[in-house]
Amino acid sequence: MKFIIVGGLCYVVALVFNYALRLSVLGTKPVIALTVANIIATVVSYFLNREWSFRTRGGRRRHHEMLLYSVVNGVGVALNSAPLWVARYVFGIHYPNVSRLVEEISDFTFGMVIGVAIAMVFRLWAYRVWVFPHDDVRPAPKRHEVPAQSAAVATPATDS
Repeated sequence: MKFIIVGGLCYVVALVFNYALRLSVLGTKPVIALTVANIIATVVSYFLNREWSFRTRGGRRRHHEMLLYSVVNGVGVALNSAPLWVARYVFGIHYPNVSRLVEEISDFTFGMVIGVAIAMVFRLWAYRVWVFPHDDVRPAPKRHEVPAQSAAVATPATDS
């Protein structure tokens, strides 16, 4: 469940950056805009996944874990961008071949829906297998730890 929450937040990050880039400096390069947006979301994802979703998993040194995370997410970013690239440059679903509305619907569907779904399934599997492979290697954070109260409370002896 935590992985899905982090993924949802990172989806919003990718969506915002994707459209910010597409509506400004990368208007004619939607695949690059999506790739850059996914790289930004991946950085956010690393910290949230490591410290929350997979908090008790790990088993590797941090630099090794980060390298594996980067490789896995490089593949994830490629998987995420591939459907958009195929739609635009193999199937030709872009203006002037189709209307701007159809192009936008296609870009969203192939980039932000199909691509994200493929990459999400791959990442979940790869994180559990390679990046954070061992369960319960880091202690879970203590929550609402209340000291145990004994039935008989010791009181100091007093001399009367």
